[in-house]
Amino acid sequence: MGIKLRDLKAEARGLARAGKVVPALAACDHMLAANPLDDDSRRKIADLLLALGDRPGAIDVYRAVARHDIRAGHLLPAIVACKILASLGQKVDDLEAAMAATYGHGSRALAKFTARPAPADLDAEIAAVPPGAAGEPPAAVAARARARALDLSAFVQHPTQFLPVAFMSELPGDLFGRAIDLMRLIRGDDGDLVIRQGEPGKAFYVVASGEVRVFVKIAGAPGIAERTRLLEGALFGEMALYTDQPRTASVAVVGEADLLEMSRDAVSELCAEVPGLSERIDRFARERVLRNLLSTSPLFKPFDQKQQMDLMRRFEGHALDAGTVIIREGEAGRGLFVILLGEVEVMRRDGASGEDRRIARLGAGEVFGEMSLLADAPTSATVRAASATTILFLGRQYFQRLVQALPAMRKYFEELARSRRTE
Repeated sequence: MGIKLRDLKAEARGLARAGKVVPALAACDHMLAANPLDDDSRRKIADLLLALGDRPGAIDVYRAVARHDIRAGHLLPAIVACKILASLGQKVDDLEAAMAATYGHGSRALAKFTARPAPADLDAEIAAVPPGAAGEPPAAVAARARARALDLSAFVQHPTQFLPVAFMSELPGDLFGRAIDLMRLIRGDDGDLVIRQGEPGKAFYVVASGEVRVFVKIAGAPGIAERTRLLEGALFGEMALYTDQPRTASVAVVGEADLLEMSRDAVSELCAEVPGLSERIDRFARERVLRNLLSTSPLFKPFDQKQQMDLMRRFEGHALDAGTVIIREGEAGRGLFVILLGEVEVMRRDGASGEDRRIARLGAGEVFGEMSLLADAPTSATVRAASATTILFLGRQYFQRLVQALPAMRKYFEELARSRRTE
């Protein structure tokens, strides 16, 4: 009787959580026997050997798996293995040097395009774990699983070029070891919250293995709305590189996941050590924020990827100091503004006192300036930068051509303007 690989992995996770380490180890050994290219089972065997008390066996597997991951294009799981080995008092200089040479900034092994090994087919059926495996002596199960995890003969060829890894490939090779030291390893179980919506952001995260989901609680609406799911290599929370403004979404682990956390203070420490690194990290973070804006903002949803980039080229970018007035109440509308980074305050003059009163605060991804353009009327409020802010500006004429050509776009802005008038 067969079972899907996905279901057997879930069963092994459940056994491990319940403290049934030997059956979980037998299940992982069985999966690796059925699919010798299953790196996930190989890494899990190392974890279970450690949980079983076989420290030398676990160290051997962690080290072998880390070397293999570096050569196979899986830098992030290799970093996880390094963090665990270091916590066990092991030297990892050789592994860090191999990572730096392969994935560091300027490495000749990095390429914009290259093939990656296909992941294991989780819907493939394999034979169920033999019933007799549960009664085997723990030492026998551990010895067999350790030997199988160390057998890498199924990998007859490794790639010669590798894709850059988010953030890490911005670092010069001689900073790799220091960066790994500054990272915090989070080994999350199903449902663990990594980021909570509304809390200040002080770090960003990289998914080293496993899966997380991004979701939001919408004010006035029941339940939550899931935005997306992120897998190995995905980076999230990068707004924390700029500001500790409240998180706009929550992130939780699905099943299990290994995450690498890098605080804003740690990034500052790295940048202080290498001239020019700050500029590279800043450019990297801005590109990340821009990509997120393109994929999540309703403004860009009617367009395909090429159209999005064409539209983005129509925008002008402006970096503003805190307190800069962007729109002044009563003046003619100049165009549409999109907040890329930072926050703005929306102020309206009180008729009785003559003083400006704050009526709203807008953050990254939000737009403003549309009301006067749609109504062809003077602006109804003053907008100023509440902090150091980067905005994108689209001129009045191009905006008007855009909403005339795209009814869905016009409807979006009309509904937004109606909602703001009501508020």
